[in-house]
Amino acid sequence: MKIYLYCRVSKRLGQTVENQIPILENWAKAQGYDYEVITEQESTRKARPVRESIIQHLRTREIDGVACVRLDRWLRSFADVVTIKELVDKGCLFFFVNQGFHFSKNNNNAMTSLQLNMLSAFAEFERELIRERTFEGLDRARREGRLLGRPKGRKDTKKRRVSGYHLRYAAK
Repeated sequence: MKIYLYCRVSKRLGQTVENQIPILENWAKAQGYDYEVITEQESTRKARPVRESIIQHLRTREIDGVACVRLDRWLRSFADVVTIKELVDKGCLFFFVNQGFHFSKNNNNAMTSLQLNMLSAFAEFERELIRERTFEGLDRARREGRLLGRPKGRKDTKKRRVSGYHLRYAAK
């Protein structure tokens, strides 16, 4: 059985995947799985290209499952839960090692579904709290008169094309 060990961190916070890899490798060896470590280096809230590639590999059954250290490394919204449910119904496996969650077609029941939905709700709630705090910080910085945005640099002296900008905002 082949699984991917998926590692993702927030580079903004200066984290690395080095803490996740040994945990996942030790777990996979203990379970007897054939595995490959996959890391997501550049991701945003909406775009995680490596994860999307893994989902395609799961859909085509090139791999049997995915293991992550924690649930929040894989999903951030209810839409992600729907994807997990779809893949589990097709026979894929999901493991969240530190939390002891295992989702598969064999244990796909009402309790598992409830747990997954509640955990995704908390993940989405946490993301919204971070968003609110960010906006509160920006509002405070504006009130204090701070300049927001990227500092001006060498590239700002270059003349830029504005035709798309005008077309985009003229329609509003």
